[in-house]
Amino acid sequence: MGVPFSFLHAADLHLDSPFRGLAGVPEAVRRRLRESTFAALSRLTEVVLSGEVDFVVLAGDLYDAADRPLRAQLRFRREVERWAEAGVQTFIVHGNHDPLGGWQARLDWPASVHVFGSAEVECKPAYRKDGGLAAFVYGISYREAAVRDNLAAGFVRRGDAPFHLAVLHANADGDPRHDNYAPCKVSELAAAGFDYWALGHVHEGRVLHEYPHIVYPGCTQGRHFRETGKKGAFLVRVSASGAVEPTFVETWDVLWLEETVTIAGAEREEDLRRRLLEAAERARAAAEGKPCVLRIAVAGRGPLHGRLQAPGEREGWLDMLREWLGPPEERDDWVWVGELSVRTGPERDVRSALGEEGFAGELARLAMRAAEDPSAARELLDEALKDIRLEQRVRDWLAGRSDEERAAWILRGAEAALWRLGDGD
Repeated sequence: MGVPFSFLHAADLHLDSPFRGLAGVPEAVRRRLRESTFAALSRLTEVVLSGEVDFVVLAGDLYDAADRPLRAQLRFRREVERWAEAGVQTFIVHGNHDPLGGWQARLDWPASVHVFGSAEVECKPAYRKDGGLAAFVYGISYREAAVRDNLAAGFVRRGDAPFHLAVLHANADGDPRHDNYAPCKVSELAAAGFDYWALGHVHEGRVLHEYPHIVYPGCTQGRHFRETGKKGAFLVRVSASGAVEPTFVETWDVLWLEETVTIAGAEREEDLRRRLLEAAERARAAAEGKPCVLRIAVAGRGPLHGRLQAPGEREGWLDMLREWLGPPEERDDWVWVGELSVRTGPERDVRSALGEEGFAGELARLAMRAAEDPSAARELLDEALKDIRLEQRVRDWLAGRSDEERAAWILRGAEAALWRLGDGD
């Protein structure tokens, strides 16, 4: 029987992220976003100082850039010094955003902090706060940003320890939404003889495998609309018998969310206004007293479709919605609508016209035949897009489109034509 212990597994802090694309954003929103990654770091400290954590593992991308900002380094050091004062060790690997080859200030770090090198996988002992050996921690950092080698292949279990923990910044099983750095297979990680793989790189919290546990904690703070939802880290408790219990702990400071508002059944603009405000208030409630950056998609079919297609209409609704919600500086639980998209359709779709006589029916039947036949779809689109296909970049982009995308374009085009022939202006 061993002795129970706990560790904190975090990754992808992206400290001092610049939050690009904030032109025209109110200063209160800009300031809170720029501080949000540091606020998430402070919440990690709250977990560390709770008394439950024996050591911390950080699985890469602590910083947002290879030439990491000085203030990010200084603020990170301040926090790990607090962890060290509490008797907590810290083990760090660097990833593609903050490789060891980037600029680093010459700072003194606590002796309890170990940064893994990039030449080979290292193995270091991790101790409980009472001084007993808890685990061997293995890790390797990136030397440069783009690492295409399978770094996991270099992890070999060594010696005798109660627990063997591997720390790696990698894309396990080739998640297509992330760059394929240090690619590896979950099956090979599971067979490598370690008790826990503390991964980084994928910004969504996931437990890919249990016993051995292969875990992504996700990022500690969302930074754009591809990182929606509550972000955090895992507090991992290991029992005397070796049972592993990862518990998600929230660290986010600003919540990024998406809402969809339908125009189905909305006869008047007042109906849509009410639904937009209700979506914003749902987001405010989800943020539980903290700020929220919201993206709203207006979708569905209904009589308001035509009006929403008018030039400047989407921008007008976005401006009015921001005005209705009020200035962010007036409350702590502000909701800032960062984007509003319109994906609506007319009440009548293509299929409803298939049985009609005349031009509308013939158009609908032609569109359906083309959409269902990939070769016909390509022929139709090649003819329709022949003028813009003169651009090489356009040809390259079109070449990568799937049959499903081509079919969707044809049906949307036919739908727009039918609407203009019937209900449209």
